Amino acid sequence: MKNLIRFFAISICVLTFISCDNDNDSNDGPNVTTFTANLSGENEVPANSSAAKGTATLTFNNTTKAFTINVTHNLTTAVAGHIHMGAAGTNGAVIFPFTSAASPITFTSVALTTAQEADLKANLNYVNLHSTAFAGGEIRGQLIKGATTGGGK
Repeated sequence: MKNLIRFFAISICVLTFISCDNDNDSNDGPNVTTFTANLSGENEVPANSSAAKGTATLTFNNTTKAFTINVTHNLTTAVAGHIHMGAAGTNGAVIFPFTSAASPITFTSVALTTAQEADLKANLNYVNLHSTAFAGGEIRGQLIKGATTGGGK
């Protein structure tokens, strides 16, 4: 009987520890998926000879279905910036226009539809920045899925 009580006591302690360890509380942060892109003229379709460069980091919240993106670049005449729908090597429609093209760019989306989320997670979105010299786009980078963090999948 004493062994049975010990077993239950130890089991309760272990289960309590495990359940506390996996909590997705505010200290652990939300369940997010990160995407990154390296922007260059070589990635444009068609490619161009621009020496400008940039980076983008998009953080998608799997609970709220919204994302925040931060883009930095060294374009001196940036006139527009967007996230487009399209696979690497293809051009696609603008789905999220940025309100400013000045670096650094920060943009937060509304909740994505199921289709938009699927496209994002399939790496079918890219960042494109336009300038006066390259009206069709000077630098571009495909948003590539990185790590999922937080509590859950």
